Amino acid sequence: MRTVTNYFIVNLAFSDASMATFNTLFNFVYALHNDWYFGLGYCRFQNFFPITAMFSSIYSMAAISVDRYMAIIHPLKPRLSSSSTKVVIALIWMVAFSLAFPQCYYSVTKFYYPRTVCMVDWPDDYGGTHQLSYQFAVILLIYLLPLLVMLVTYSLVGRSLWGGHIPGEATEHYHSQITAKRKVVKMMVVVVVTFALCWLPYHIYFILGSFNRDIYKQHYIQQVYLAIFWLAMSSTMYNPIIYCCLNQRFRAGFRHAFAWCPFIKVSEEDKMELQYTHTFRVTVTRSSRSVDSYTHGSRKTNNANSEKVACLQRKKNLPAASALKITHRL
Repeated sequence: MRTVTNYFIVNLAFSDASMATFNTLFNFVYALHNDWYFGLGYCRFQNFFPITAMFSSIYSMAAISVDRYMAIIHPLKPRLSSSSTKVVIALIWMVAFSLAFPQCYYSVTKFYYPRTVCMVDWPDDYGGTHQLSYQFAVILLIYLLPLLVMLVTYSLVGRSLWGGHIPGEATEHYHSQITAKRKVVKMMVVVVVTFALCWLPYHIYFILGSFNRDIYKQHYIQQVYLAIFWLAMSSTMYNPIIYCCLNQRFRAGFRHAFAWCPFIKVSEEDKMELQYTHTFRVTVTRSSRSVDSYTHGSRKTNNANSEKVACLQRKKNLPAASALKITHRL
């Protein structure tokens, strides 16, 4: 299960779980009572962390789409190693922290009798140049840009897997590989579409509010915001359900990981699925070594041929053109 894709999926799961743990309940209480009970420190954190976790989530999905693209469209090119994947994940979090820092820096708590509010106090007030620029930068960087990357990569992958014609009579193993790749791509497309739909109303709400603050004064706007907020936060719970429903290998891995639970049983089919994954990796590794051995042997043969040509040239004093003909015969 320790593949490049799964490293990014673990990072995605960590981001979603962190969002659900540290922000969902506190934001819901604040939206419900419109009174901030948790102090300035947590006010800064709750304005900072959602953007960080969201950035990490969507760029993990974008990295998965690029990895799938490289694996399917350019299978002979080198892919990311485990160490490189960890470096990419670390860079994602560093950029996420940098992007979310203004929200933390300008967060304040203010008392408006009889309640306390947690807000971001921008230098030129809400709706000014700083706030609008930051809002559009966030929407571009953590929503539109990664979705565009995923749209392009999955479109090219889909055209390759579903639109291409398999030349000749392909083996059963080749068909099973294509089927497995199609299932993974379908699963990730469902994850991306779910994420996009859950967060779209949230971004639209704040874009409209940035241009027209009277929206926040509407009679039922609190209920509308709670529904939009619930939909956005609920995106964190759909991914495990999607993985479990659409990927047999993940189901087997989940059962194996939680086999200590009395109500979870690992079937023989699950063991075979995990064993097949291990066997396939060993086969690929051995095949790579065979290719390296063959390449090394070919180099030795070429060196021997070159030595023969040089020997003939010294004995017969042949010109270069004649030597090339002898090379061809050899």
